Amino acid sequence: MCRCEPGAEGQYLEFEYYAGMSAADFCPGIGRIFIRVIDEDEPRPSSTSVYEEWGEMAPEARDMLMLRWMVEAISDDGKTTQVGDMSAHAVWYGPTLPSKAMNIGISLVNECRGKGIGSIAQRLLAAELHRLGFIRVEAQTDVKNIAEQKALNRAGFILEGVARKAQGRADGIHDLQVWSHISD
Repeated sequence: MCRCEPGAEGQYLEFEYYAGMSAADFCPGIGRIFIRVIDEDEPRPSSTSVYEEWGEMAPEARDMLMLRWMVEAISDDGKTTQVGDMSAHAVWYGPTLPSKAMNIGISLVNECRGKGIGSIAQRLLAAELHRLGFIRVEAQTDVKNIAEQKALNRAGFILEGVARKAQGRADGIHDLQVWSHISD
């Protein structure tokens, strides 16, 4: 269960319980996981991944509206650590408002991967986007990115299939798994 407060810029969305575990239990030694809205200019933590080596950005993509969130862990002693960031952009499946979905992405700093933070943050963001009225939240990940596939599954996303030759990165064109999180 997530308790999600309105996500105006700078406000936190807090993860409270996931499958009966507190965030501290789910991410031992990390603390409670939060996401907060940020603007495009706020510095984001640095991370590296073979799945984020984009190469040259298409000029049309520079104009794409991206919404952004910081992923932060707050320890029991009150120390806040930026552990990653998330983004979302609109995907339209028709001309009506209910046809507008949000596609999300996440980047975590290397030392914070594999601790359950990605699952918590993606579940939080999906809940917030549903609260804002979006019926469909989706994510894609490389067919070889097993860690993200597991994170999406733990976050409550459902695997829908494979989009073939869907994403160009510096090293070529890749197939992506398509995952969705549908509001109740």
